[in-house]
Amino acid sequence: MKIELQKVLPADIEKRSFEIITEELGQRQIPEELAPIVKRVIHTSADFDYYDNMKFSEDVVKKIAGAIKNGACIVTDTQMAKAGINKKMLGQFGGEVLCFMADEDVAKIAKENGTTRATASMDKAASLQRSIIFAVGNAPTALVRIYELFEEGKLKPEAVIGVPVGFVNVVESKELIMSSNIPHIVAAGRKGGSNVAAAICNAILYMIRDGKL
Repeated sequence: MKIELQKVLPADIEKRSFEIITEELGQRQIPEELAPIVKRVIHTSADFDYYDNMKFSEDVVKKIAGAIKNGACIVTDTQMAKAGINKKMLGQFGGEVLCFMADEDVAKIAKENGTTRATASMDKAASLQRSIIFAVGNAPTALVRIYELFEEGKLKPEAVIGVPVGFVNVVESKELIMSSNIPHIVAAGRKGGSNVAAAICNAILYMIRDGKL
């Protein structure tokens, strides 16, 4: 079998990928301010279902960009998401990416309370005296705890990027966030992942860098 490979220089691979995504989207329209985010998620996942799945609360992208410019930190529920976010670019605005999942105190509290580490890590995040954007790509219990803390008046996130992947309480946890007054970007349904959470954060960072936000 003879397979024809495209001759693309490494520097042009991402550019060509986005051109293919735009071509394959065809007549499907995405609002201009949301297109870079949806396309980067499709680029990361090679899954065009995100065209339909991505849900944005009103002005959430501008709100996240504003928070980043004012030095907000990003709290993730996995080290993978933390690793994937452009920390250098975020750091230019005084922000940093935090993940408490491997912290000994989080493990201890989770064991004592009979909860997941994700739940305990959201409690730890709530104790920070900082502006926080949550990027959740794995644990629905993290989204549930964010919702509970918000409803109790113990936490006021700048925004929640809620894209955990899986089957147990994933859909329901996302629906909780979408039903709340928390600014949010959610991948409705079962799909998502830490790579998707990081891709959304990076898309917004790149839009800021390029003067689009």
